[in-house]
Amino acid sequence: MRKFTAIIERCPDTGLYVGYVPGLPGAHSQGQTIDELNANLAEVIELLLQDGEPELESEFVGTQTVQVG
Repeated sequence: MRKFTAIIERCPDTGLYVGYVPGLPGAHSQGQTIDELNANLAEVIELLLQDGEPELESEFVGTQTVQVG
């Protein structure tokens, strides 16, 4: 079993959760709940893995808070 890190945001217009896996082209989806988004992302990633081992375009490092002003 493999694990991928997803970035999740909430769309202010639709209220949907939107997520993507940094560095993995095509690995993005949305859902009405976090659980639905997670299931949708898992399905997309599984489909991408069927084509063989994907070549990651970048590596997720983390998040950082930036203070201004």
